Amino acid sequence: MKKTSSTFYLLLIPVLLWLIVLIVVPHMDLMFKSFRLETDEGNMIFSLNNYLTFFQDEIYWLTFVKTALYSIFVTFLAFVVTFPVAFYLTKVIGKQYSGFMTLLLLIPIWIGELVTVYGWMILLRDNGVINNFLMKIGLINSPIEMLFTNFSMTIGLLYMSMLFMIVPMMSALDSLDDSLIEAASDLGASKWTIFRQIIIPYTTPGIVSGGIIVFMLVIGDFVAPNILGGKSSLWFTEQIYNKFLASFNWEEGAAFGFLLLLLSSIIIWVALKLTGQKLERVGS
Repeated sequence: MKKTSSTFYLLLIPVLLWLIVLIVVPHMDLMFKSFRLETDEGNMIFSLNNYLTFFQDEIYWLTFVKTALYSIFVTFLAFVVTFPVAFYLTKVIGKQYSGFMTLLLLIPIWIGELVTVYGWMILLRDNGVINNFLMKIGLINSPIEMLFTNFSMTIGLLYMSMLFMIVPMMSALDSLDDSLIEAASDLGASKWTIFRQIIIPYTTPGIVSGGIIVFMLVIGDFVAPNILGGKSSLWFTEQIYNKFLASFNWEEGAAFGFLLLLLSSIIIWVALKLTGQKLERVGS
């Protein structure tokens, strides 16, 4: 028993050090900075001015509203696109092929977001693969402007986040007993009724878990909105970046970062209440 206890603490120490040194301490320092304001005399005083700036300047809170709405939209799209794939891999295709198909889903993670985003630029630009193909088959006469728009930004965010939605749903669907679906079908239930009353309720924890992960990844993303969306697609993380590295205003940058964390957490809390889920159940 004593040996097991020692092993447990030896494994726990690196995790605690990682959490404290890389997460707790930096965030505590940023939190203190967010409440500091430099006076005309160069003195640092306690102030809420950094937070008030967010609400007083229309561009900041409008950018956040747009970021939040697009993040919710991308999360919904991720569910719509990946649920049929998750169901196919867990309930239709054979187990011998499911592992290989799941492995293919990991490719975007292996390549990395930056390389993937530049790949989408090649596809979406005016003389890119998609426009050339559409003109070749006669659907369009001139290139469609897709790059550096909200459309291209949404595509990039969706592509990079789909995997984090599909994995929790596959886990939930894999534990669903097939006999429940078969019994409902034998009793005369339609496919829509089975989907609505059996499959969706059973997989709701996996859907919500994947939705939370996707939403937090998308709302905090910087690469895809900045490169694919361009200057016309304002994203709140770009505002935070500008505060830190463009204007070197670390106090306002820290305040904006904590506002992003707070407001996104509130959105997740509302989503949990609307779906009737609890965080501990979703995370298990």
